[in-house]
Amino acid sequence: MARAIERIERDIAALKEAIRAIATELQSAYASYLNTLGLAVRKQLILASYHLCTQGYPENFLHLSLNQRQQLQQAIRKLGQVASEQLLTCIKSEEVAENGTDEGDGQDGEVTSSSPVILGTSTPEPLTLDTSNPIELAKWQHNLEEVMQEILKKLSHDANLLLQKAGVLPKKLPEPILAAAAAAASEASAEVMPGPPNLLNLVIEIENEQQSEDSELAQIMAINLRLGEIEFADVTLSSERRQIRSILVQINKLGREYQKKHRERAIAEAEAAWRASWFE
Repeated sequence: MARAIERIERDIAALKEAIRAIATELQSAYASYLNTLGLAVRKQLILASYHLCTQGYPENFLHLSLNQRQQLQQAIRKLGQVASEQLLTCIKSEEVAENGTDEGDGQDGEVTSSSPVILGTSTPEPLTLDTSNPIELAKWQHNLEEVMQEILKKLSHDANLLLQKAGVLPKKLPEPILAAAAAAASEASAEVMPGPPNLLNLVIEIENEQQSEDSELAQIMAINLRLGEIEFADVTLSSERRQIRSILVQINKLGREYQKKHRERAIAEAEAAWRASWFE
């Protein structure tokens, strides 16, 4: 029985080494992806702003002076630059524990808790990661994707507020309506209209405050950067996403083996413990 446990331990050690190697490959792939994504986001933000100013609210944009237009364009570029830097920070700020302990390697492959990546005002908080543990690796990848989505969401919101402050988006459009515009796209009271990518173009039903039974239709066009549309428009970015998916398939396969071996070890140890404590 002791030899069986030793063999299982060797198998687990080999799996941990394989997972650690593929984790390094995953982090490298994400670093390249986030660099490309940052450039693509800046480009798509400018294109979405262009369509909104020239097709969504052309009259409002024409009311701006030349200086006001230039200031607006400069501010939009600045927003894109900040978002691009935040995306790079997602991967650079993470602290990796290359030699993690086995404290969380229970029979179910549970892991020690780690601080989640949270989008702050400038940088996400660091995430301590044991790259030999596939469960922690999956959490790291999930958190990273969430931070990316939060950055795009915040960038869209900040860009819409900027356009509203400049007088392009209607002043009468309340901020809660702007903030909830994306969510409204999935509701029955909203009709999504075709239009350029990364723009929310829909008609929503707004209740009349004076006459509760009456309502009116309002067309809303606002910036809503979507990761899928950004990837679709960039060949390099979509190729890098496919590479990430391929690596994740390998990690999932190793992760299943990892869980299986931990289960085998727990069973073997339990059988040995039973025999050690049994007396006739």
